[in-house]
Amino acid sequence: MTAALLVALGIILIAGLAFYAGKLLSQLNAQKAKVASLKAQQDKVRAERVKNIMTSVHTIALAVEQQQCDLSEGVIRLTNLLDALPLTPAPDFAEIYPSIYELHSKISAFATHEARSELTKKERRAQDNEREAIEATYESAIINEVAALRAYQPTI
Repeated sequence: MTAALLVALGIILIAGLAFYAGKLLSQLNAQKAKVASLKAQQDKVRAERVKNIMTSVHTIALAVEQQQCDLSEGVIRLTNLLDALPLTPAPDFAEIYPSIYELHSKISAFATHEARSELTKKERRAQDNEREAIEATYESAIINEVAALRAYQPTI
C-alpha cells in the first residue's frame, strides 16, 4: 500500500511538473513571438525613416546639383541628414563624400540665425565673402559628389 501511495504521489508530482513545464514553455513561445513582432515593427519603422531621409537627401542633392540651393545650405542639410541615417554599420560618409564634409567643417563655425543677425553689416558681408570663397574652392567637387549621392541607396 505504501508503495502504491508513493507511486501515485510520484505520478501526481510528475504530472504537475509536466504541466508547469508546459505552461512555462508556452509563455516562452509567446514572449519569443512578441519579441519577433516588436523587432519586425522596429525594422519597418527604421526602414521607413531611412526611406524618408533618403528622399530628402536626393531632393537636396538634386537642388544643389542644379544650383537651386546655396552650396553651403545644401551641404549643411546633407551632412545633418546623412549623419542621422540609422544604418548599421554606419558608413563613413566623410570618407565617401569628402568635399561635402570638408566644406561643412569649414563653414560650421560661421554665425547663423540669431548670432548672424547680431553681426554688423560689415561683419556679415566679410563672413559672406569668406563663405563664397570657400564655396568656390569646393564647388566642382561637391557638384560631382551630389551627383553620386543622388544615386546612393543604402542597404537597410
